[in-house]
Amino acid sequence: MKKGGTTVFYVSVAILLLLVIVGIAIPDLLEQATANIQGFISSAFGWYYLILVTLIVIVCLYLLISPVGKIKLGKQEEEPEFTRPTWLAMLFSAGMGIGLVFWGTAEPISHFIVSSPTEEAGTAQGIRDAMRYTFFHWGIHAWAIYGIVALVLGYFTFRHDEKGLISATLKPLIGTKAVEGVTGKVIDIFAVLATVIGIATTLGFGAIQINGGLAFLFGIPTDIIVQFIIIAGVTVLFLLSAWSGLSKGIKILSNVNMGLAGLLFLLMFIFGPTVFILNLFTDTLGQYLQNLPAMSFRIAPLNEVRRAWIEGWTIFYWAWWIAWAPFVGIFIARVSRGRSIREFVFGVLLIPSIISFLWFSTFGGSAIMLEYNGIAQISSFATEESLFAVFANYPLGFFASIVAIILVGTFFITSADSGTYVLGMMTTNGSHHPKNGVKMTWGILLSAISLVLLYTGGLQALQNTMIAAALPFSVIMAMMTISFIKAIHKESNELGIGKIKRTRG
Repeated sequence: MKKGGTTVFYVSVAILLLLVIVGIAIPDLLEQATANIQGFISSAFGWYYLILVTLIVIVCLYLLISPVGKIKLGKQEEEPEFTRPTWLAMLFSAGMGIGLVFWGTAEPISHFIVSSPTEEAGTAQGIRDAMRYTFFHWGIHAWAIYGIVALVLGYFTFRHDEKGLISATLKPLIGTKAVEGVTGKVIDIFAVLATVIGIATTLGFGAIQINGGLAFLFGIPTDIIVQFIIIAGVTVLFLLSAWSGLSKGIKILSNVNMGLAGLLFLLMFIFGPTVFILNLFTDTLGQYLQNLPAMSFRIAPLNEVRRAWIEGWTIFYWAWWIAWAPFVGIFIARVSRGRSIREFVFGVLLIPSIISFLWFSTFGGSAIMLEYNGIAQISSFATEESLFAVFANYPLGFFASIVAIILVGTFFITSADSGTYVLGMMTTNGSHHPKNGVKMTWGILLSAISLVLLYTGGLQALQNTMIAAALPFSVIMAMMTISFIKAIHKESNELGIGKIKRTRG
């Protein structure tokens, strides 16, 4: 590693090792500290998150229709490395994966019966509100956060031959000297820390859900010991995958993920309330599009109950996506080389959003119908068990549950595998081929931090720490967006893109 990469690597590792040590030695203190930070950020910076993320959506949608959309993430004559189906599978597996399986039934049923975003719990209107806000949390806002980071990185790295580092994208804004000096190293360290916490949070969700499935099906206890065994076993698998390299391990696993997810989706769609699912998807899509501006800025300053709900759900999600953005952004940029900005924005924002909407309509809709018709109380089950409780009420439920557990495991491997590659790249001066030793170090650290967060407070500790890690990177992300707009405006002027050609009459 070059000196810059060495500094970022060792400082980041030292900070994260300290987090692990504190979590093991004084877990109560870590849990309390992260809870206090989370509470302060959610209440004091909720408005900031809502405005920032909505502005990012507007920038992405502008790029979709702007003449600059013809510019490629690479040299203009370059062709994409991966086929379109494989590309979509890879970005989807890295971007949502475990989250979709974990929250597929849990979030809609929670919004419907446990804690409604509009205080209409348990009613027909409550169903509409539950699905509308689920779409909101997993739709274009989430993918715009990923997309803008990936777009900026891909543009500077592949078109202007910059290093594959977050700091390198800020040259038009803060200058080369600052980027290559201490400021650049600090920016990259913040990006690494946010990435590690974001990935570790998701791995924690995965371990909890695998444990939940095993508990529901076989009565295995839900505790840290079982979760330790699950994480240890999956760690070995994803380290083997990471050792094999990006084009082999992640490509194969991404396609396996999509196959298993497709099978699970079809089982639920066919055996579930099919017509209701289609009607719910159609109606909610319309509600989502109609209410998108209002939901984007909703902070409820005069209603404490609704404000608490927004902080616990919307702000949590925006922070989660931001914390994941450096990881997913670098990975998506890496696999999107050669695609135009317009194709990139369309593929990253719209296609995964529609897939997510279909997923939640199918799994969330099936769960809601069971609860609404009094067939089963899905809301009475733990978050990690709700999916399996839904399967138990439909044909082939046990088979579907086994597929779901395997799917979470493969998503776990894919996310961690991609994460070790991205972290290796971020801490070796932007190298696209980080050494296996570096990737192994990050793989072990990811698993260790995930376990520490589960040990110190389970699901809530994961959420608290992730929100705290996201705030500094959100500022960096805003700077990246401004830097990109400045650079793309300059290039479009140089190329004459968007200018009206005058002809003699």
